[in-house]
Amino acid sequence: MDINVYRPGELSSADRTAWTAMQSKAHLLGSPELANPFLSPEFALAVGRYRRGVRIAVVREAGEPAAFFPYQRTATGVGRAIGLGISDAQGVVHRPGFTWDARELLRACGLALWEFDHLVEGQHAFEDRATGSFPSPVMDVDQGYEAYLAQLRERSPKFTRTTLAKERRLGRDAAEVRYVHDERDPAALRTLMAWKSAQYRRTGRSDRFAHDWITRLVQHLFHTRSESFAGILSVLYGDGKPIAAHFGLRSERVLACWFPAYDPAYAKYSPGLVLHLRMAEAAAADGIACLDLGRGQKEYKDSLKTRELTVSEGWVTRRHPVAVGHRVRRAPVRALRNAVVSRPELFEHADKLLKRAGKIRSSRS
Repeated sequence: MDINVYRPGELSSADRTAWTAMQSKAHLLGSPELANPFLSPEFALAVGRYRRGVRIAVVREAGEPAAFFPYQRTATGVGRAIGLGISDAQGVVHRPGFTWDARELLRACGLALWEFDHLVEGQHAFEDRATGSFPSPVMDVDQGYEAYLAQLRERSPKFTRTTLAKERRLGRDAAEVRYVHDERDPAALRTLMAWKSAQYRRTGRSDRFAHDWITRLVQHLFHTRSESFAGILSVLYGDGKPIAAHFGLRSERVLACWFPAYDPAYAKYSPGLVLHLRMAEAAAADGIACLDLGRGQKEYKDSLKTRELTVSEGWVTRRHPVAVGHRVRRAPVRALRNAVVSRPELFEHADKLLKRAGKIRSSRS
């Protein structure tokens, strides 16, 4: 393999065009998972603005780009998937039939190991190093919103009936209920981030927006727009103000769901669920094939999904002391987390403890 490694600002416009073209054609060539916006050059370059060590390996065959591998690297050679911890799709974007040797790729990138937690399907050189695989729910709208809603009624009749009834009730109780699929007002984004931070604290989770680089990344992506990629802020309004909102990323065929939240004062109307149905309707009208809800066990995802993708986590390693040390530190934490999440009785107990801690933290703040 002819492999060249670039810093984000060094990637040529020709290479970016080739990368985008691979994503655009992926669904036609048997690799629809590569169309996810988290695998786009725009996402990699945006992360590179706010995180150190971002690199992009370009693999060429006969002088033409055959694959793109974005990653983050520490000074000691520890590699991570681009945006690890907030990215819902990771891997090599490649043209049909391309294969690679994982260790050879790592060696060319100067990596002792590469860690991933949302590896998409079809990454055969990496998949056999995975330590676990997990479902990632999807809402298919490629046949239109009415077809999706019909499937939802058949699969989850009570949920669909209840959610639509709450939407009608919201329309009666709140003034001027309206939905904006692609809101351009930055104030609405700030409202969403404030809600999400409060939700993280209330439920005892780590507040992602307490990290300045994540806040700045989201704001940057909000202003990033092209034919093949955009940050999409969707807002449900009522009583003259936002009552639910979501910020995600769009490629030509996939809307990746990322940060949803709502005003707790309107909780009885399930505004988050109403918002997702409005998002599905608007996305279908825009030619989007699916909404990727992302890995994670959530009741609302199970209710809205039409099918599931599979993502994996693990490490690809070379024979290197840095790789051994990193795995020794990281493996027990990851194993414990997955054991809790996979067992309902443990997860329920842990969730209650986190929420109790969150209430204490919120009351003190």
